[in-house]
Amino acid sequence: MPLRATLSIIRLIIVLISGLLLVHATTDVGVARSPKSKTAPEAEAPAKNKPGINQLPAAVAEMRDGILAAVKSGRIEDLQVPIAWNELPPAFAKDSTSDPIDYFKKQSGDGAGREILAILASVLEAGHATVPVGKDVENNLLFVWPRFAELPLDKLSPEDEVQIYRLITPAMLKLMREQKKWTWYRLAIGADGTWHTFSKAD
Repeated sequence: MPLRATLSIIRLIIVLISGLLLVHATTDVGVARSPKSKTAPEAEAPAKNKPGINQLPAAVAEMRDGILAAVKSGRIEDLQVPIAWNELPPAFAKDSTSDPIDYFKKQSGDGAGREILAILASVLEAGHATVPVGKDVENNLLFVWPRFAELPLDKLSPEDEVQIYRLITPAMLKLMREQKKWTWYRLAIGADGTWHTFSKAD
């Protein structure tokens, strides 16, 4: 084949290859700039905002964690640890109790206090309300569990009712509404971390 013909064929091949590369590059740029392009899963749907977590003062959180540690152990005797953090024992009944652990065992349906631990867990996981008590602006808040103990029971939302039925029965809620007060277990911790009460509010 003559040299001139060979060079012409080579030029033609180079032109064809250059044209293909140009088309490919243009296509890539078009995809990258296209507003309909989905180059990553994040572009399809933004992450949903997570619900905020209620913040407790450090002293309150420490006491709550201490109570829950006893709950997780499954031993009512371990509740003596957070009780001992107080200068005075919390109020567990209308009358003072010299031996809170023995009292809880007697109040518990299983006789070992585990029912009381289960109630403590459900109460402390139900959210809290804050109640201002006293004139000390910095330490006048009382943190109360469950939050339903401080809510008007005749104005609960459907979502509230679903949550409250994890604590009490519909019959119990109906009776409380008739009496216009919360009569089940209520736990209160002061802003300084003092555990004030855990008892039925009847």
